Amino acid sequence: MSNSERLTFEISPNPRARTADARAAAMADPAFGQVFTDHMATIRWRADRGWHDAAIRAREPFQLDPACAVLHYAQEVFEGLKAYRTPDARITLFRPQENARRFRLSAERMAMPVLPDELFLQAIEELIRVDRDWVPTRADGSLYLRPFMFATEAFLGVRPAAEYLFCVIACPVGAYFKGGMKPVTVWVSDDYTRAGPGGTGAAKCGGNYAASLVAQAEAIRHECDQVVFLDAAEHRWVEELGGMNVFFVFDDGSMITPPLSGTILPGITRDSIIALARASGQPVEERRYSIDEWRADAASGRLREVFACGTAAVISAIGEVRSSSGSFRISDGVMGETTQALRAHLVAIQRGAAEAPAGWLRTVPLA
Repeated sequence: MSNSERLTFEISPNPRARTADARAAAMADPAFGQVFTDHMATIRWRADRGWHDAAIRAREPFQLDPACAVLHYAQEVFEGLKAYRTPDARITLFRPQENARRFRLSAERMAMPVLPDELFLQAIEELIRVDRDWVPTRADGSLYLRPFMFATEAFLGVRPAAEYLFCVIACPVGAYFKGGMKPVTVWVSDDYTRAGPGGTGAAKCGGNYAASLVAQAEAIRHECDQVVFLDAAEHRWVEELGGMNVFFVFDDGSMITPPLSGTILPGITRDSIIALARASGQPVEERRYSIDEWRADAASGRLREVFACGTAAVISAIGEVRSSSGSFRISDGVMGETTQALRAHLVAIQRGAAEAPAGWLRTVPLA
């Protein structure tokens, strides 16, 4: 199957789809990732058949064999992206081709079959067409889409599986952090690292996040919103947060973000921020930045702003950093002008309220 090949999806409407009133009630103020639409997209893969059985069907539990490979050997990858309603009533996706590309690379790293980019996009658009009424109209709302794939073959043995299931589910969402635009507090982990050289840090696989949860729990115990991971080799260089990339803004207007070296997830929001900043003439350097530099630059005032970014939260200012060796604040714990401007610009592009660079918005055909 080529990278541009498509399949015919069998559409099976959910007989228990919620009424308009029930849907409106569920969408009124949804907690992030807890309210789901009526349908899901699925495609199966088998070594002797390739991709087949594409369908849009009722969202329902999977039936898995106890020897299902994903339960024992964790062959699983996923993505996250959003659909938005624009002022002219279109439904658009923000740079979904980059999600397709990253999904493909993640699958390769996890020894899984490669889903063609166009089929990845087709599955998402087929689901949106059926569940279009679940795309929020509220100003801060969007439809969060979760494509994922996992090994389904039933066997015990350390080898790549021969059967997989690709699926897309969706949920209407509002703001990711409960505080909205309020700067978050982060905890620097002394004891745990997210990824090491040669590992799966650049792949979006569940195991990376499972390994981060004990550190995130530690952050919560210290009343922090997120954990900051340092590098595995020297435990000195800032890499990323538990689920987001990070940027540092200085008094001369320049920015630094940790480089992609195989241990950091190549965030699509990260890449978009770099492109927008450079297009406006703002210097952005991708280089290593240590926790000691972070602390010293915050104390001297040279470091003016720090923000985290990702699909779920978009851009979120970091106001305070806590660790076992003490805490410090950045810019009096308020969201800075650069962070505000970048966030406003990016959100306006995503929602069709500002001109987007070529190829950044993809309109979902609803007919």
